[in-house]
Amino acid sequence: MEKRKIRVPMVSMEKRALDAGADASAVDFVRRLKTGWCLGNTFDAGSAVNAADEMSYESSWCGVRTTKEMIDAVRAAGFETLRIPVSWHNHVSDDGSYTISGAWLDRVQEVVDYAIADDMYVILNIHHDNSVRYMYPSPEYAEQSKAYLRAVWTQLAQRFAAYDERLILESLNEPRLVGTEYEWQLDLGKEECVDAVRLINEYNQVFVDAVRASGARNADRYLLVPGYDASLHGAVNEYFQLPKDTAGNKNRILVEVHAYTPYNFALQSPEESGSTDQWSLDRPESTAEIDALMDALFEKYVKNGTGVVLDEYGARDKGGNTQARVDFTTYYVAAARARQISCCWWDNNAFAGKGENFGIFRRSDCTFPYPEIVEAIMRYCE
Repeated sequence: MEKRKIRVPMVSMEKRALDAGADASAVDFVRRLKTGWCLGNTFDAGSAVNAADEMSYESSWCGVRTTKEMIDAVRAAGFETLRIPVSWHNHVSDDGSYTISGAWLDRVQEVVDYAIADDMYVILNIHHDNSVRYMYPSPEYAEQSKAYLRAVWTQLAQRFAAYDERLILESLNEPRLVGTEYEWQLDLGKEECVDAVRLINEYNQVFVDAVRASGARNADRYLLVPGYDASLHGAVNEYFQLPKDTAGNKNRILVEVHAYTPYNFALQSPEESGSTDQWSLDRPESTAEIDALMDALFEKYVKNGTGVVLDEYGARDKGGNTQARVDFTTYYVAAARARQISCCWWDNNAFAGKGENFGIFRRSDCTFPYPEIVEAIMRYCE
């Protein structure tokens, strides 16, 4: 059967100018990340097949253990950045010191080293630790949360202190009021939401202080921080503030945002009302939200010299709508790169069933079932 040609929409790659006098070093650094891939549902897994064996967490959600061959294949496809989400709460002591399991930390470092050996950038974070037992952005849990973050980040900073700037540390993943009506809808007219934003500011500061205190390459390493639930609104609202850095560091704090935009196409379940499997360059409703997202981040941060990374994006498969996903991806990446922003595709190694099928790299055989999507990602990543 003849392979179907994939139509790729042409998108302007106009580079937006920074404000006069803005330090461009952080923006230049982010541009060097080019395009990234997330090792999703792996070290961030929250349940294990055999919870007594902590190492089984790695494959409990994605179904396969990470190998050097996998990372080599991702790099060979053109991805320059590997984001490694990690949940630490299943691997720390329960005596209040939050001492990380040596075996778990060694394994995470092993995979970090796979990517470093391939000359990739690596983003390493704290992922699904957002709970009242570990980190939670409400006043009654503030001191406990700070103690947890300080302990974990002090250990991670010490372990990775000698790594060069290719390793980027990310403070938190989508910090939010889990289990409340505001979990995914920040309402700044509500006191608890304003409290949450302000506490996330404080938690990001604890992260920066812990990393910088470890010295070595951590003294000026680029660090990545989110606002509330890592959303656009969380990053551009009036209460969100970037943490203060140590003297001599200028724009070494980067902003992270997650954006599966437009939601009804990229993320919403096909079984929910309003979901669509269609995206077209010719439909204003398809492109408008992407343009608004990118413009807001450029105006607030990039043009003033603060680097921005969209370190989760993508479009789930909806019944084989590959062409729509290709067109979306091409436009999304081009729109980001035109505004000097880099992106990381969320890949959870999921391809079948009714779940969130974001997989573009099949880890079991190191293949790319949707080469057209990979081509779309790479087209404008320079």
